Amino acid sequence: MLELQIFPAPPSEPPVQGVVILGRFQPFHRGHAFMLEFAERWRLNNCPELPLIIAIGSANRPESLMNPWSHEERSNIIRHWIESNDFETTPSIISIPDIDDPPNWVSHAESYHGEAGVFLSSDDSSLELYSNSKWRVVKIPMEERDRFEGWRVRETARMMSTIDDEDAVLEVLSPTMPRSVVDFMIENGYLRRLAFMGEGGEPVG
Repeated sequence: MLELQIFPAPPSEPPVQGVVILGRFQPFHRGHAFMLEFAERWRLNNCPELPLIIAIGSANRPESLMNPWSHEERSNIIRHWIESNDFETTPSIISIPDIDDPPNWVSHAESYHGEAGVFLSSDDSSLELYSNSKWRVVKIPMEERDRFEGWRVRETARMMSTIDDEDAVLEVLSPTMPRSVVDFMIENGYLRRLAFMGEGGEPVG
């Protein structure tokens, strides 16, 4: 079993309490965009004094077809998408390493995103973990959840990774990924690497 190194390290100062949304964002797709827009609306209507904190999980996973992009790259992608959308304030983006220990996940994550604020998610198991740790939790309603499963989006992106016609790539990927994100990933070579990461995707994450 792979022993995961714990990086990045948590901040030296205790993080402020906030409205937290957690994901792997491998890659950032329209399901994630909906979740962030929902979280920002909920924050403004219910806790405008709290910051929106976007937590990127699996920050320490080695590069693979399941984890093609580093946490720094995912942060850049999300930041680029935020800049092209109307957010009241700029959310904080942080990265959290995995520990493969679900019962202790929340206490581990709190050292990165702060203690009991509000946790929003569409994932029932994550909501249960945070609720059991005395967080206020809010379930995000998700339609077409199967369409936005990470492995499906990654596999479609992998199939397009050797195509040089950018218009064709945009046409195929834009139904599941924001167009601005696809443009950014093409410009920065984030899609091309998928061609060298194996023969097919797996139905995971």
